[in-house]
Amino acid sequence: MSRVTMQDILNHEITQKFIKRSGLAHAVATAEYALKLSKVHGVNPDLAVKAAFLHDIGHYTWYRNGKWDYSLYKENDIHAIKGAERAHKLLIRLGEHPVNAKKIALAVLLHTDSYLPEGELHLDPLQNVVALADKCDEEPGGSHHYKQISDYDAFQRLKKLDEQIEKALEADESAQSASVS
Repeated sequence: MSRVTMQDILNHEITQKFIKRSGLAHAVATAEYALKLSKVHGVNPDLAVKAAFLHDIGHYTWYRNGKWDYSLYKENDIHAIKGAERAHKLLIRLGEHPVNAKKIALAVLLHTDSYLPEGELHLDPLQNVVALADKCDEEPGGSHHYKQISDYDAFQRLKKLDEQIEKALEADESAQSASVS
C-alpha cells in the first residue's frame, strides 16, 4: 500500500471544499508545526502532519447578520466531531490504511476541548502534537482561519512536507533495521 501524500489530500474535492472553508493557510501552518513537534515528541510524522492539516475540516462558519461571530462559534461549534468523521471518510477514500485513518480521525476529534461541557482531555502523544500545533498558529478571535495563501503556495509547502516526511520515515526504517542487525 503506497503512502497517501499531503498532495493527494490537498487535491481531493472534499479537502478543497472544507479546508478552504476553515482556512487553508491555517491548515498548512498547523501541519508544518506538527512536523516539528512530531520530532520532539517521538510521534509518526506522517500521521501528525495529516491530522494537523485536517484538524479543522469539520468547521462550519458561524455568521450573524452577515458577519463572522466568534462568540456564536464558541457557544455552538462541534467542528472536531464533524471533522473526525470527514477526515476518516476522506482518508479511507484516498487509500490510507484504516488503522492510520482511525488514529488521524481521533487526533482531529481531540485537538480541542471546545465542544466539551466541562472536563479535561487525556491525550495520547499524536493527539497532543496536533493540539499543540493548532495552538501554535492560533490568533485571537479565530482570525487564523482567515489568513490567505495561494493554492500554488499551499501545494509547494505541502510538497516540501511530503519530502520531509519521506526522509523521516526512511531514517526511522534505517534505524530500526540497524537495531535488528
